[in-house]
Amino acid sequence: MEQIYKYIEQHATPESEALKWVTKQTHIRTNHARMLSGSIQGQLMRMLVQMTGAKDILELGTFTGYSAICMGSALPEDGHLDTLELNDELEDLILEGFERAGLSEVISLHIGDCKESVRKLAAEGKMYDIVYMDANKREYCEYYDLVFDMVRPGGLILADNVIWDGKVCQDPLPQDKQTLGIARFNDMVSKDRRVESVIIPLRDGLNIIRKK
Repeated sequence: MEQIYKYIEQHATPESEALKWVTKQTHIRTNHARMLSGSIQGQLMRMLVQMTGAKDILELGTFTGYSAICMGSALPEDGHLDTLELNDELEDLILEGFERAGLSEVISLHIGDCKESVRKLAAEGKMYDIVYMDANKREYCEYYDLVFDMVRPGGLILADNVIWDGKVCQDPLPQDKQTLGIARFNDMVSKDRRVESVIIPLRDGLNIIRKK
């Protein structure tokens, strides 16, 4: 599989210099570089923004800003992205990445508890064409309920890590809270008649959910 991904990367649109910088700095300055979206998923997300004509995006879980840059770079001139991150120690790295990508005016970083930040944005009447979920896996069901009415009809909810290293497929199901949270979320979405969805086995699984 690693050889296949390497081949795909070699034949996809290359990363921008800003994304290369974010990748390098993430490896140098954090212990969780595996959390990066990576060039293949990043390019897919960029293309989803372009294909849907999205103007307003909400991201739950910024990490070091890689996916925000991918999506933000595809927005039209009047587009905007709100991204939420709990870890304030990453703020300087994130903001420098946005600046290097020329997206400081396009992306707003909100530091704090994800659910509280979503509630504040909802109170402001914010609506979105795409919501990308990549925060605490234990709380995916809660995030889904919080953001659902903030997504315009025809909009997308993208949920990352929904295969969870294959744990959601195991029998018996592992009982750790993150696996249980992802499994509950996948079951909930599959039964939700307000949406249509498909899980793509890219990296750790990406659930593409379209609101009817």
